[in-house]
Amino acid sequence: MAPKEKYTVILPTYNERRNLPIIIWLLNRTFTENNLDYEIIVVDDASPDGTLAIAQQLQNLYGPKRIVLRPRSGKLGLGTAYVHGLRSASGTFVIIMDADFSHHPKFIPSMIATQRRTNCDIVTGTRYAGDGGVYGWDLKRKMVSRGANLVADTVLRPGVSDMTGSFRLYRREVLEKVMGVTESKGYTFQMELMTRAKGMGYKVEECPISFVDRVYGESKLGGEEIVEYLKGVLSLWVKV
Repeated sequence: MAPKEKYTVILPTYNERRNLPIIIWLLNRTFTENNLDYEIIVVDDASPDGTLAIAQQLQNLYGPKRIVLRPRSGKLGLGTAYVHGLRSASGTFVIIMDADFSHHPKFIPSMIATQRRTNCDIVTGTRYAGDGGVYGWDLKRKMVSRGANLVADTVLRPGVSDMTGSFRLYRREVLEKVMGVTESKGYTFQMELMTRAKGMGYKVEECPISFVDRVYGESKLGGEEIVEYLKGVLSLWVKV
């Protein structure tokens, strides 16, 4: 009999004090209702709002086998947060997602079903295919996101409709290998992961999701990140 699958969720956090208790409750409910084994790794980058203290309370509530804390000394970048969390992952599959309700756990069963049906290596949530969508953004933000994906699709031709999305399910060994050759650390990290994975021959499937703008806190996307993204696309075009 094959060993039971286990799912590791890596949650990078920075100033998510109000969001974290609810997202973890939703994750626990989703996995429990679907009879799935899981763990949640919280990687907090020294949030000044006390996110880590809340995470410690949640660990006491759900237990250290379910909530694993891997705090860091400062804000060191999204990409390195996933690398840091992956070192402690014990699941056969790893789910990466945001902690601010942009990604609702209700889509996880569909992503798992897609992986089981197709036996793929990666399932990426997409806002731009099927019945996926974006809610809560103004026209400018939607145009920036669409434009970013159009640039990536034109230059890199990855065959994926949502290159900038960060709600994905990976086989753990695949994520380890792809991260091992990924150089980006910030907002281009997700795009490079997908480009590298496709270039390495891994099978990728898409699952439509609804993206909702963060409930509490402020978006961390600014002009500098947009410039970084465009530089990242060109760099990948040269390297991959």
